[in-house]
Amino acid sequence: MKHELIPRVITKLLLPFLLLFALYVQFHGDFGPGGGFQAGVMAAGAVILYALIFGLAAAQQVVPMAVVETMIPLGILIFAGTGFAGMFLGGNFLDYFVLLEDPVHGQELGIFLVEWGVFVTVSSTMLAIFYQFSGRGQ
Repeated sequence: MKHELIPRVITKLLLPFLLLFALYVQFHGDFGPGGGFQAGVMAAGAVILYALIFGLAAAQQVVPMAVVETMIPLGILIFAGTGFAGMFLGGNFLDYFVLLEDPVHGQELGIFLVEWGVFVTVSSTMLAIFYQFSGRGQ
């Protein structure tokens, strides 16, 4: 698609909106449908669209494989760390109410951290799978 002008221009116009909508879904997930999984898939989909239009090498310059490989365990650590923080503060695993003095704010913080962990893990895992499959023939 190197010489296809219309898909390249449309993709450049759509990418910021796709990523912005992924962030909206991420932050709205605390209060309604959506959350880390859906937002992670959308963010990875935006990078995959970029790779399909501009090439795998261009996408790997934007989001290098080293960053993707670092994000996968980082997301798991955020998720598990939130759970273990609840245990160390006197609750059960993933009991968020003990994270802050106010239980309601503790619940909000815990859900926020868990959703970010899921977002980071899902988006990076999808990109890692795409990078591995699309780079096989090279």
